[in-house]
Amino acid sequence: MNRISGYFKSLLLVELLRGMAVTVRYMFKPKYTMRFPMEHIPKSNRFRGLLALRRYENGEERCIACKLCESVCPALAITIDSAPRESDGQRRTTRYDIDLFKCIYCGFCEESCPVDSIVLTSIHEYYFDQRGQNVVNKQQLLAIGDRFEKQIAEDRTLDAPYR
Repeated sequence: MNRISGYFKSLLLVELLRGMAVTVRYMFKPKYTMRFPMEHIPKSNRFRGLLALRRYENGEERCIACKLCESVCPALAITIDSAPRESDGQRRTTRYDIDLFKCIYCGFCEESCPVDSIVLTSIHEYYFDQRGQNVVNKQQLLAIGDRFEKQIAEDRTLDAPYR
């Protein structure tokens, strides 16, 4: 009996008519379009966007040049050089470069950092208009972190129950 009903279904193109019914039903519903520069899609507080380096409250940079983020990066996008500071002999970074073309925004660097220095912000509206701007250096990363510290701290407190 199933073979006979299957034959008639294929002969009468029942599946095709069901698909066309779905198409016609959605054709007359109102469309929803986001007008991007004026309207923004709501983002999760766990959204992974542009990278930034953070500072302590006293203004000292958090990075201790442990190079865990460089070693855990699957795309090899992070390059770190370090040297001891003259003032107190602590090891600090002299070079901290991230190639944003290589970066896959996985968040492994953020998870591996023991002092919460490197973070992924919720900034997704950035662009490059000249060659070489894709490599972000330490000063640029610190400037991004300083500029968006309030937003980064807010996102971190909202995300704290899930860590």
